[in-house]
Amino acid sequence: MPSRKALVLGGSGLTGGHCLDLLLQDDTWGQVSVLVRRPLSLTHPRLIQHQVRFDDLTEALAEIQVDDVFCCLGTTIKKAGSREAFYQVDYTYPVEIATLSLAGGATQFLLVSAMGANPDSSVFYNRVKGEVEQAIDPLGFRGFYIFRPSLLLGKRQERRPAEEIGQKLATGLSFGFVGPLKKYKPIEAKTVASAMVETARNQPFGKQIYRSHQIQAIYDQRVADDDVTQKK
Repeated sequence: MPSRKALVLGGSGLTGGHCLDLLLQDDTWGQVSVLVRRPLSLTHPRLIQHQVRFDDLTEALAEIQVDDVFCCLGTTIKKAGSREAFYQVDYTYPVEIATLSLAGGATQFLLVSAMGANPDSSVFYNRVKGEVEQAIDPLGFRGFYIFRPSLLLGKRQERRPAEEIGQKLATGLSFGFVGPLKKYKPIEAKTVASAMVETARNQPFGKQIYRSHQIQAIYDQRVADDDVTQKK
């Protein structure tokens, strides 16, 4: 029986939803937990849903012991309602969950960040993403893996009109993202999720930063390996 246990944060979101599905399809993990405000319609014999209040996570995390944490939390200032609320979702929650899960025995933490993440950025969004990377790095996970995708492609449950327009424009111009520009090419959220699961399975350990074109390369290699396996 597989012994690894995973925890997914943001399982109702675009990347987190794909991540959750892929983990449940992979028998590397014998148990997959997800933190939710409201129960998901998804059911699976290896899935455990923990309905929590995110502003009081200490008690909930004390009861959850996992090996691998997949942090796909993220919002927009418009949806959150203010910069302060955005900061809470994109910085406070991930750092608190990282700290508590590490104390509970987690060894790997996988974080969806952003292409422009930089704690010194003048852009608020990029600065917060850089700050959360910076805060989690010294905590002491055996493996800390940061994924910095470019524009994410995929259908979200909630509408983000500006993002939808950007997706359409970028997809139409995707042929132009070659050479030095390939790191800016839009990427499917499912591709990011697949790369996260593959990385957790391989356990490279240490601090690893995967930029968008590297995330795509991990996915492409997994697809190629699967094709070879199927042909044998």
